[in-house]
Amino acid sequence: MNRKTTLIIALQTLIIVILFWVLVFYGKDEYEAATNANDDAIPSASHVTSENGAAIITLSAEAQQQSGITTSALKAATHQAAISSFGMVTSIDTLVELRTRYLAASADANVVRAALANSQQEYQRLAQLNRDNRNVSDRAVAAAEATWKADEAKLAAAETAASSLKDSIRQQWGDTLANLATQAAAGETLQRLLQYQEVLLQVTLPVDSATPGKDTPLLVEPTGSQEKPVTATFVSASPQTDATLQGKTFYYRAPAGNLRAGMRVSAQLAGQEKTRAGVIVPQTAVVWYANKAWIYKKQAADKFIRVQISTDIEAGDGWFNLSGVKPGEEVITNGAQLLLSEEFKYQIKNENED
Repeated sequence: MNRKTTLIIALQTLIIVILFWVLVFYGKDEYEAATNANDDAIPSASHVTSENGAAIITLSAEAQQQSGITTSALKAATHQAAISSFGMVTSIDTLVELRTRYLAASADANVVRAALANSQQEYQRLAQLNRDNRNVSDRAVAAAEATWKADEAKLAAAETAASSLKDSIRQQWGDTLANLATQAAAGETLQRLLQYQEVLLQVTLPVDSATPGKDTPLLVEPTGSQEKPVTATFVSASPQTDATLQGKTFYYRAPAGNLRAGMRVSAQLAGQEKTRAGVIVPQTAVVWYANKAWIYKKQAADKFIRVQISTDIEAGDGWFNLSGVKPGEEVITNGAQLLLSEEFKYQIKNENED
């Protein structure tokens, strides 16, 4: 290759490089404009204004359709506050032992009572014979009286022992369970506990909570489990406290199932407050900004406003709200994030203009 050919190739290469950089330089603006146009999820036929500190987004019906924005009307709902609490499956071994001792003491008292009735009748018979021409001696009457008085003392001691055992049951388990345990024939409730068809729960409720009623439902499940909660039935107030929890304690009974003595349980007690009316905001309508939950509520056919909602009360696939939104109001359930982006662009543009 001669020198002239090499020079021509070099010049051609230089021209190509120069043309490439010219193309890049002048095409940059058009490229950025095209990119920005592609990034805009909402057509430019939108407008953001501020009203009382809240952003109002105006979006034509055509723009809404092109962006896939859809709305849904909020449905009315009711809610009753529930109290979350904890409890424990209580072993009834002590109750069974005290019941056995009480029934034995009661049986002893019945035996002595029968002997007392017999000794009293014998004394009265001998005393009458002694009065009738002294058909029996004074010594026989005195011996019969001594037997009668001894049986009286034995009966008093047996009744005191049985009464003390009943008081002990009452102190440890309360009046209701004490009455159940001291019946000679175990009732249905006690039978189900003794046969392990049901277990006894001690549930701790907050100190300031109202005393639950007999018909107030309580749902319990083993703490940390994913099992379906079971319904527990109110029994009575508990005279014993839970050493690990502060609050008022109550006894409930629940189907045994997977519950075991000593097991910790989580409980949900229906609140004593009146049922409150509100709406359920679906999760699909919610966007998050500044660690808060927001929705876009429809004010007119082409106007939307961002409204903060509460996520304190979960309800199905959304959150129950008492204020800020009303039944029948329409909120964006698809495309809310697009409106939030549009609002941010408006804010950024104003900051740049400033």
